[in-house]
Amino acid sequence: MLIRREGSRDAAAIREITVAAFARPAEAGLVDELRESEAWIPALSMVAVESGVIGHVLCTRGHVGGAPVLALGPLTVRPDRQRAGVGSALMHAVLGAGDALGEPLVALLGDPRYYGRFGFRLSGEYQITPPVAGWQPHFQVRLLTGYRREVRGTFRYAEPFDRA
Repeated sequence: MLIRREGSRDAAAIREITVAAFARPAEAGLVDELRESEAWIPALSMVAVESGVIGHVLCTRGHVGGAPVLALGPLTVRPDRQRAGVGSALMHAVLGAGDALGEPLVALLGDPRYYGRFGFRLSGEYQITPPVAGWQPHFQVRLLTGYRREVRGTFRYAEPFDRA
């Protein structure tokens, strides 16, 4: 398996596996909208490839207060390849890339039991609040080496997430 940056010919495959993994087209539409938005960070849209795309992850620009940070998601693995390490490989790759770019942190909404293995903690530990109060038990943050303690406040996703 190879993890690489998304290429210009990968969009259709990413859309297909995203619909299959989530069993609905909303997340695939979100990825398409993010790709066209100002929040898009091409270096942080990565695919797992094994004779075709089998997984995808992306980080886009989010904000905590006025500070630029990363928003992770969606993370997608083709259903027949789930629980085989593809998602973990994608997570390690995108976190390493974000760190190499000097980003301060990555935020996401997800299962703490899964994302905890990658160093994510509930956002409240860092005085970061989710955009929706009810998300608190699942809204998490992973600090990167560019983190500064003054990055605190309410997290804000890129505008396409508001429509998802």
